[in-house]
Amino acid sequence: MNVVNIMNYKMIVYILSVLFTSFGMVSVDLNRFFKQGKVVEANIFAVLLILAVSELVASFIINFLEVSRIL
Repeated sequence: MNVVNIMNYKMIVYILSVLFTSFGMVSVDLNRFFKQGKVVEANIFAVLLILAVSELVASFIINFLEVSRIL
């Protein structure tokens, strides 16, 4: 498998994980954890949380695919 194909499926996994994580985080109300009127800070935190969780999910999926290919 060449490097271009490896990068393509990793990119697809990262993009899909960001989309699914952002779709799942819509139902979480983060504004109640912040002071009243701090909407911008809550939105920035939500974006950072989505990126962090999607990184974890994508890394897990990629590692799982690589390990299952070795076996």
